[in-house]
Amino acid sequence: APIFSIERGRNDTKRAGMIMNTSFFMLIVCSGLLMCIGFLFARPILTTFGASDNALIYAYPYIMIYLIGTFPSMIATGMNPFINAQGYATTGMISVIIGAIANIILDPLFIFVFHLGIRGAAIATVLSQCLSAGFVFYFLSKKAEYKIRLLRKEEIKNCGNDAKNIVSLGTAGFVMQLTNSLVTICCNNVLAATGGDVYVSVMTIISSVRQIIETPIWSISEGSSPIISYNYGAENYSRVKQTLKYTIIGASILSCFGFLIIQLFPSMIISIFNQEPEIIELGNTALRIWFLCLPFVGCQTMCANFFQAIGMVKQSSFLNLLRQCLLLIPLILILSWIFGLYGVFVAVPIADFIAFVITIYLIRRRMKMWSVDKKRV
Repeated sequence: APIFSIERGRNDTKRAGMIMNTSFFMLIVCSGLLMCIGFLFARPILTTFGASDNALIYAYPYIMIYLIGTFPSMIATGMNPFINAQGYATTGMISVIIGAIANIILDPLFIFVFHLGIRGAAIATVLSQCLSAGFVFYFLSKKAEYKIRLLRKEEIKNCGNDAKNIVSLGTAGFVMQLTNSLVTICCNNVLAATGGDVYVSVMTIISSVRQIIETPIWSISEGSSPIISYNYGAENYSRVKQTLKYTIIGASILSCFGFLIIQLFPSMIISIFNQEPEIIELGNTALRIWFLCLPFVGCQTMCANFFQAIGMVKQSSFLNLLRQCLLLIPLILILSWIFGLYGVFVAVPIADFIAFVITIYLIRRRMKMWSVDKKRV
C-alpha cells in the first residue's frame, strides 16, 4: 500500500494499479499456502505457542475451523489499506466495523443458542471475516477509483519486480508480526515452565490489553501512511514532516492515556477478562510493570511506520526487529533467569525505553538530512 501511494503521488496510475493487483494475487497464493501449513501442523504450532494439554482441548478445534477463513481474513486485512490509500477512509473503517459487529452478534448465537461452544466461536469468526472480505472485494472491484482484478497470464510473468518490491517493503510489517509471535512463544513457554497455566492466563490478558491499547495507535499509523507515502512520492516533504508531527502527538496522547488507566485501575481491567482472585492479584503487578514505558510506545510506533511509508525498508525493519527480537526476547530469557517470573514482565519496559531512544536518534538524523538539502525543505 505505501508503494501504491508513492506511485499515485508520482501520477503513475498504471504502475499503481499493477501494484495493487499484484498484491491481490500474492494474497491469494499465500492464503492457500498458509491454510495448508496450518492444517498439517496445527497441533505442534499450538504446542509451540505454549498451549497445555488442557488448552489444546479448546484451541485445536478452534484453529481447525478458523483456518478455513484464512483467505477471507487475508483479503479483508490485506486489501483494506488500498481502500484507505485511495482516500476512502470512511469505507475502510466500515469494512472493519462490519466484521467486528457481525462477530459480536454471531459469537453468542453460535456458542449459546446453537450450543456449539468453542467451535461456534470459530464459525462466528470465519463468517464475520467473510462479510468483511466480501465488502472489501465488492468496493475495490465496483466502486473504487482503482479497480481490483486478477492478473492475466502475461502479467503474472512480468510482475516479478513489483512482487519483489512488495515483499521487500512488507518485510518490516512481517518482521513486526513475526517477532510479536516469537515474544508470545517465549513468554508463554517461560511462564508455563515456571508458573503454570495461571501465569499463562495472566499473559493472555496482558496480550489482550496490549492489543486494545495498540489498536487505536496503529489506526493513526495506518491513517497517516497513505498521506506520508503520497506526499513523499510528490516530493512535498514539508507535508510529510507535518503529518509525522501530528501522528506522533496523537499517538503519544493515546499512549499516556492508556498508561494512566492501567496504572490507576489494573484490578478493574483484569476483572473484565477473569474474576479469579489469584489471577487478579498476580495480574495487578504484572500489568503495571509490563506497561511502565507505554508513553514512549506511541512515538516509537509512528516513527517505525514513517520509515516504512517512505519506502526505507532497512530502517523500518530494523526498528521493528529491534524492540521485539533484538531487545525483548534476550531480556526475557536473561531477566527471568535472574529475577524469576517477574523478570519476564520487567524486560518489556526496558526494551521499550531503549527502542524509543534509538528510534528518536534515527528520526532526527533523517530530518536533519532533509533540512540540509534545500530542495527538500
